[in-house]
Amino acid sequence: MHKLSLASGVLPEFGAVDVIEAGAAAGFDAVGLWVDPLEWTAQHTRDARAALQRTGLPVLDVEVVWIRPDTTLDDHRKVLEVGAQLGAANVLCVSSHEEGETIERLSALCRHAEGSGMRVALEFGIFTEVKTLSQALGILDRVGHPLRAVLVDPIHVDRSGTTVGQIAAIDPALLPYAQFCDARAERPDPANFDAVITDAIDLREQPGEGALPLAAMLQALPQGIPLSLELRSAALREAFSHPALRAKAVLDGMREWMGVLA
Repeated sequence: MHKLSLASGVLPEFGAVDVIEAGAAAGFDAVGLWVDPLEWTAQHTRDARAALQRTGLPVLDVEVVWIRPDTTLDDHRKVLEVGAQLGAANVLCVSSHEEGETIERLSALCRHAEGSGMRVALEFGIFTEVKTLSQALGILDRVGHPLRAVLVDPIHVDRSGTTVGQIAAIDPALLPYAQFCDARAERPDPANFDAVITDAIDLREQPGEGALPLAAMLQALPQGIPLSLELRSAALREAFSHPALRAKAVLDGMREWMGVLA
């Protein structure tokens, strides 16, 4: 049985407390929270912790550590520190920096996470400088720290040309969790950054409603791996303005698809 978590991207216009309460009302097993290091305060932490205590939900991940030339390790460490205070199991990282700097910063973040045991998960995708699974695994090999991890997201798997066989070959120790969604068959032009971003944040689909080989992808992942339902969708945002109703629609769609598989 997979633990199902509400990804923060489902509710991008809402704050952490709203996401936590929506996840609990919908019946999720866990939540993911967006932590902007430039805006997050100690009060945000207190409010989020109180909401987690009220609902009993754990935090599967916090995001995002975005490694860029204009960001610093202090920015990244703050995301980890907030995650540790909230009991997060993982921190999501992406990189728009060159490979050497990516390796250096991920290594530093893994060392910083040692006190909490939080996994530092590198997500690959054509919108970043770590465009493929092979690139991500090569970077993680050089990081070499036991808290390093790779994050698999079906839409980025498909758009990057990664195969199901490659997913199945990943060392399970590098996969503490995965994201999940469906997507249309039409792929954006990798050279068109705006189209790639629109595809990722507006055009995802409910499992079974798109064209991705989700059943094979799920089979390739470790049995029982926690799944963060990363369903960024303009259609869902327009159809469900209330956070709990949108969260419930996402969870219901996933459960319906999993029921068909069974």
